[in-house]
Amino acid sequence: MYAQFFGNFLLSRGVITRKQLIDIMQKKADTKVKLGTLAIHAGYMTANEVDRIYILQTHQDKRFGELAISEGYLTEEQVTNLLLEQEPDFLLLGQALIEEGIIDNQQLQDLIIAYQSDNELDEFTYSSETQDAIHHMVENFFVLAERSLSHYEISFFQLLLNNLIRFIGDDFTLISPSNCREYPTNYCISQKLNGPFSVRTYIDLPEDTCIAFASRYVDEEFTEFDEYVSSSLEDFLNLHNGVFSVNMSNEYSMELELEAPVVEDKDLLVFNGTECYLLPIIYPFGTVYFIFEIFKSE
Repeated sequence: MYAQFFGNFLLSRGVITRKQLIDIMQKKADTKVKLGTLAIHAGYMTANEVDRIYILQTHQDKRFGELAISEGYLTEEQVTNLLLEQEPDFLLLGQALIEEGIIDNQQLQDLIIAYQSDNELDEFTYSSETQDAIHHMVENFFVLAERSLSHYEISFFQLLLNNLIRFIGDDFTLISPSNCREYPTNYCISQKLNGPFSVRTYIDLPEDTCIAFASRYVDEEFTEFDEYVSSSLEDFLNLHNGVFSVNMSNEYSMELELEAPVVEDKDLLVFNGTECYLLPIIYPFGTVYFIFEIFKSE
């Protein structure tokens, strides 16, 4: 899940624009992380050393690993390990940025160090993607108010991200959430959970984005906006909230009542007296907007 947070990290640092991010995400699937980028991430080589090997490759018909070994930057064992280990997915985004000329190896090296430091990540965390580590990243990312998020809220958001990855695809980037007092709708569906933890979740998309979202969800190619597309969106919300409700019952003996999804017919949603947050999520096919209206327990 680290790749989804890395895109927002780049946006917040002003490294790329939203348009550049969307363009890069569309190209990421065809990108392969180079050995030099892996060596930088692993801390085996500096960006300057990697650049030197790339220059040597323009004069010698040899592979990167072979030259890095002969120049004393890497051992054969390190090259083997780099080739065998599964690299963190966010490096694909970094590699694509390099290939598009948006950043260079030195900038990527600095960004990796800053990203790891900000999120307290290490090599073990990358390789395992433990739920504790992801829980920590979700907690840091959703800095929504002066108060800290409750354990239930963090679990809710973490499950949503997992469900997006599982049912829609992992090629998305999170945009920092913001307070929301009113929101002009495109096509919007909502569903409310009632109980000790009460929240209404809205999902809002332009029609063309609805079609793409629904196509991925049911693994069937829709070509027009119709009741099947609408039903698919309702089903995604119902699935997410239903699973969350079951989790709360199993883990905390908390019983939640799940209302039926509804289509919002208002052009403008206005939120008064509740905590409400907007979370845009960028996919290559468009931006999906989630709104979370959190109700105080009685």
